[in-house]
Amino acid sequence: MAAKFQAQTGFVVQAYRFALDPNAGQTRALASHCGAARVAFNWGLALVKANLDQRDAERSYGIPEGQLTPSLSWSMYSLRKVWNTAKGQVAPWWEDNSKEAYSSGLERLAVALKNWSDSKKGKRKGPRMGFPAFRSKRKAVPSIKFTTGAIRVEDDRRHVTLPRLGTIRTHESTRKLQRRLTAGTGRIMSATVRHERGRWFVSFQVEVQRAASVPARPDTVVGVDLGVKCLAVLADSAGEVRYEPNPAHLDGALKHLRRLSRLVSRRQGPDRRTGQQPSKRWLSANTERNKVHHQVANLRADGLHKLTTRLAAEYGTVVVEDLNVAGMLRNRRLARNIADAGFGEIRRQITYKTGWNGGAVHVADRWYPSSKTCSKCGAVKAKLPLRVRVFDCDNCPLVMDRDENAARNLAALAAACTTGTGVAGDQDAQASKPRGADQKTRATRLGRKAESGRAGGATPHQREEARDRTQDTEAQPALW
Repeated sequence: MAAKFQAQTGFVVQAYRFALDPNAGQTRALASHCGAARVAFNWGLALVKANLDQRDAERSYGIPEGQLTPSLSWSMYSLRKVWNTAKGQVAPWWEDNSKEAYSSGLERLAVALKNWSDSKKGKRKGPRMGFPAFRSKRKAVPSIKFTTGAIRVEDDRRHVTLPRLGTIRTHESTRKLQRRLTAGTGRIMSATVRHERGRWFVSFQVEVQRAASVPARPDTVVGVDLGVKCLAVLADSAGEVRYEPNPAHLDGALKHLRRLSRLVSRRQGPDRRTGQQPSKRWLSANTERNKVHHQVANLRADGLHKLTTRLAAEYGTVVVEDLNVAGMLRNRRLARNIADAGFGEIRRQITYKTGWNGGAVHVADRWYPSSKTCSKCGAVKAKLPLRVRVFDCDNCPLVMDRDENAARNLAALAAACTTGTGVAGDQDAQASKPRGADQKTRATRLGRKAESGRAGGATPHQREEARDRTQDTEAQPALW
């Protein structure tokens, strides 16, 4: 529905992010607002858990479902209504912050509860979502979202105004957003302030009117094969092949990070068990180490944005793989390099940038053997270990770099999905699966504790999940 709306009206929702340079008072106010959002989130979560505990206890006494304590609504509006009646006792200092701080925390709680409920019912794709957890003051990322009030970018392009916080200076120019606002092609919908990488950032969610654009080569299809040795191998339908080198920013900074980490370990750091406070020398050394981490993250983000922007602006169709990045990170030998490459971020950026530029994205199936298939004759190898970097076909004289061969197969796959032709990407070709990858996992019987839902120490939502799984298992025919 969103894609259809964008295609008809030419409006897209885009984020503009700027670093802030708040003074000491504004820094304390930002921290106070983020803390207020965390307090509201934890208060609402405690209220929901108490309601679930009460209903579960009454259910264990044999009380019928119709006579249980009424369930609490998890919508943001209902939670905010209850908060307004109890905020005088829960947070007597609530007037020190904007009302948006508390609404922001309750909105995030409502979204988290909905995601958990939809995931439990099978309505949400992706991995299983757990029940929301309380947010720690030490570990939670300070963040707050403003949706109403004075939210604007000043005409001098060096200041932004936020509700209750006032006018804050930005570390960089806001001309990219200010030009759209002045021309009337952009409208600010909300602003989110977040503290990460040692500084404060503000992100404006803007409804932008984008002019219709066409890629430089709209009829060209490019296959993108991601890797560690080379960040990406690009093979297009015109026969051109390009290798994008992997900058490996983290590997280049490891020597410096190890030295700084040894320096930090020799200082007197914090200890929660004894209440020991960190020394000034530890804080100074830890700050220097964090600067290196932040620099590596910034360099990685800049390189990925440049690569994906170039791909979206040049090619009409981009073919990428549906990589199991979470599973790849379990390989202890390659986890650091894979995380440094940012495979998931590359696919995410390509997806929305091609839509902005009038292109299309085709995602190859996760089990498509792009590396094992010959890009010339279509023969599929039974096995191709990762250590073998050259593809040598058994049926034809093709000898090629395995990443280039995979990129060519991905480029041919897009044509095969639309026309049913092609060599390596032909859908009619049946690839062998010697390891039985097409077999599904056999269903197993639940344990006694999961069936009864009365395991010692189980939380109410865990018992409710076990009860739902038991009902689903009993309703389905046995597979064993």
